[in-house]
Amino acid sequence: MNITTTLRSWDDSVALFERRGLPEDSYENLYEEEYDVHTGDLAVEGNLDLDAAEPDGTGYIVDGDLTVGGAILNTDDGCPALIVLGDLRAAAVYLEGDAKLLVRGDVRVGAFVGHMTDKLVMISGDLRAQVTVLSSEFSPDLIGGTLHGPVLAPPYLAPDGEAPVAPESVLVPEVLRAEGENDPDELRNFDAPGVHGGRLLQRIEAGLPVALAAR
Repeated sequence: MNITTTLRSWDDSVALFERRGLPEDSYENLYEEEYDVHTGDLAVEGNLDLDAAEPDGTGYIVDGDLTVGGAILNTDDGCPALIVLGDLRAAAVYLEGDAKLLVRGDVRVGAFVGHMTDKLVMISGDLRAQVTVLSSEFSPDLIGGTLHGPVLAPPYLAPDGEAPVAPESVLVPEVLRAEGENDPDELRNFDAPGVHGGRLLQRIEAGLPVALAAR
């Protein structure tokens, strides 16, 4: 991944956050260290794998909109933070490790998947997804706008007042959990109803759609 950045101190990063109107209650939870800043809009071809990224600092700040042709991925602990001071567009977002994702604007994706709880995910604008899958107590810390699109989640995470969504009505058959598929490793310990976590990740990594609407 080749992103042109400039290493900035924590004080310089905070000054940038303040100029762009990023809420203080979001960035105050970041590590107070140096960050790699990309000036202006950024387009990334293919996947943006945060686990494989090697910034000079603690994470990336995109001072503009970020467009990712593939998916934003995080499956391991220890990945860099990603702060977007504009809007974020991607084929998918899959967060499973201790991701720190802050977006000042809107997020528009084919699929938004959150699994496990060691994370900081704050979206100041809308989250617009063809499908959102939440599992193992994952819930965004903030969606300042509106969550658009169907949500697949265990009952304890389901949006208040909304009827459960049938997985087969929104997901491609390849990522549905079949009867008798109970291996927790293969499922990646997903507890989102009807979802095979392993195959879901495989399709997202391969750039294949997981929502029926994307077919």
